[in-house]
Amino acid sequence: MRPVVCRFTLALPTLLLGCAGLPHGGTTPVGAQATLALLETTDLHATVLGYDYYKLKADPSIGLERTATLIKQARAEFPNNLLLDNGDAIQGTALADYQALVAPVPCGQPLAIYKAMNALGVDGGGIGNHEFNYGLAYLNQVTASHFDVDGVPADAPRCAGPNFPIVLANIYSAKTRQPLFEPYRILARQISATGPDGKPVTATIKIGIIGFAPTVVMSWDKHWLEGKVYAEGVRETALKYIPQMRAQGADLVVAISHGGLDGAPYSPEMENANYYLAQVPGVDAMMIGHSHQPFPDAASKVPEFGLPNVDKARGTVYGVPAVMANLWGKHLGVIGLRLKYDGKAWVVDKSRTTVEVRSTRNADGSYAAADPAIAPLVAAEHEATIGYVKTPVGSSDFRMTTYFADVGDTSAIEVVNQAQTAYVQNYVNANMPQYAALPVLSMASPFKAGAAGAGDYTDVKPGALALNNVADLYLYPNALHVVKVDGAGLKAWLEKAAERFNRIDPASGAQQELVNTAVPGFNFDMLSDADISYQIDVTKPAGQRIAALRYKGAALSPAQEFLVATNNYRASGGGAFPGLDGGKTVLASPDASRDVLIAYIQQQKNVTRARNGSTRSWRFAPVATKGAVVFHSAPNMVELAREAGLKAVTQLKTDDGGGKGLALYAIDLAI
Repeated sequence: MRPVVCRFTLALPTLLLGCAGLPHGGTTPVGAQATLALLETTDLHATVLGYDYYKLKADPSIGLERTATLIKQARAEFPNNLLLDNGDAIQGTALADYQALVAPVPCGQPLAIYKAMNALGVDGGGIGNHEFNYGLAYLNQVTASHFDVDGVPADAPRCAGPNFPIVLANIYSAKTRQPLFEPYRILARQISATGPDGKPVTATIKIGIIGFAPTVVMSWDKHWLEGKVYAEGVRETALKYIPQMRAQGADLVVAISHGGLDGAPYSPEMENANYYLAQVPGVDAMMIGHSHQPFPDAASKVPEFGLPNVDKARGTVYGVPAVMANLWGKHLGVIGLRLKYDGKAWVVDKSRTTVEVRSTRNADGSYAAADPAIAPLVAAEHEATIGYVKTPVGSSDFRMTTYFADVGDTSAIEVVNQAQTAYVQNYVNANMPQYAALPVLSMASPFKAGAAGAGDYTDVKPGALALNNVADLYLYPNALHVVKVDGAGLKAWLEKAAERFNRIDPASGAQQELVNTAVPGFNFDMLSDADISYQIDVTKPAGQRIAALRYKGAALSPAQEFLVATNNYRASGGGAFPGLDGGKTVLASPDASRDVLIAYIQQQKNVTRARNGSTRSWRFAPVATKGAVVFHSAPNMVELAREAGLKAVTQLKTDDGGGKGLALYAIDLAI
């Protein structure tokens, strides 16, 4: 079906009046019914293909090429549909950095992500905070815009970009006091409906789409935006424009709002304002995002999904259908709006409307097939990016591994903690002065700890560090989160991490396994900060193992408060750590943990063992054992243990007999 499009414009108000007069199919009978599906992608972060450029390997769990298959299926199920993107589309992978910074995309060529979105026939899109990461001139170019702002030449050509309208209502040009993008667009669509007599009819429906970005982008990208644009609060902006959209004939108003939910008292500066947007009269549906979560999700433990008037099973906020399709193309959001024509306009029957997120992962663990049409569109950009990630970002004078992380080697842990600590300190000083007096710590864990065999360890050799090498240090694509905890909470956190170990009986002459393999390595969080020291007493029961916990040489006060950098998984309850359920999060960073690490190493240039890989906050409480205490790791790595200062480690067997290629080691806990 061919769209009839109504554009927002300041210069041509008569066109809007004419658009408001579009007929509803001419003879649409009162009581006619239809279903309109709103399909959402969000936080794609330039993830076109199912490929991890940091690991240099395919990853079927991500990529718009697989979401495309879900889109085709949904369109077949719902012939009346709109495909809308929620923003954060153009930044977030090495592909995005390559096109923005390394080999800037030429004016005549769309970004790779927009090539794919154009091929999929996206109907409209919003703008997220990450769209601003490369500056206004770049954003102007790649979105085929013509910004009237300082820093963008007035004669800049209109370049290739998305073939769909982009809307953003709450970011304004400081020069003109007008919205940077058109704030809304009214799309007219011919739809198939059913008359009250059960016979099919064709009708016209007018859907208004309006976009919002988190206003905190003004802080996050201050260096790009200050003095050039300004932001207004989501609620105020909605109250201003939605009545205009209704007056111009919009049957439905769909908010494309790049933010999540937050029940804190409303302020124009709040990052996740959709709890309040849902309460603005006239909003029929919300496409939300930014928080990197699937919504609805009846099983979710995310605190904001449990707010009053949020139905995490049905997918409504104050009765308004709302969907969040996770990130990286892992899910497709689907709102099935059930509509009825009342003689004047199409209205939503909320009692029959459905909301769901559809995963690219099937029930059997397999993944949806990739749409074969997508990869050829971006083949050249894909290959160029692979070459890019193989280039160095720094160097290291030591080998960073997790072969002995379970027994004290921090060679692959400390630099992660340092990067996160530095990021949080800088961020707090610039944006969160209320926390400036609190000390900052960081928790990291050995993501690869041998569970899958001898090859399942982080192992970054000395020498040049490329982007993919750095990613070996931070395996998962998490976001950096910051929680505020007191000394008692910090101890409880470390106690939970110490469940990684079995309880050891010093009097037993039998060989005893040190590591409890039921607790994954990625749950063995550890500090590596010279200001903190503690012991793990593996002779004690779980929950009673952390001893001699000291901060700056003195016993740690249970009331001492800290900011602790971690990841979104842990801060939101992953691993069931006590007190970490999302409620203690004070910063959900706009940056991924892996990107924070990459930026830190680029700044350091040369990573050294003395500065970045030798600080140990924890040690085992010394105890003599009658029998051997053993653990497993890759064979013939004792020299690495020595380099890390672990004198108590010896190799007993090069093959432990377990079939995974691991060796058997012993550790003398008395040393």
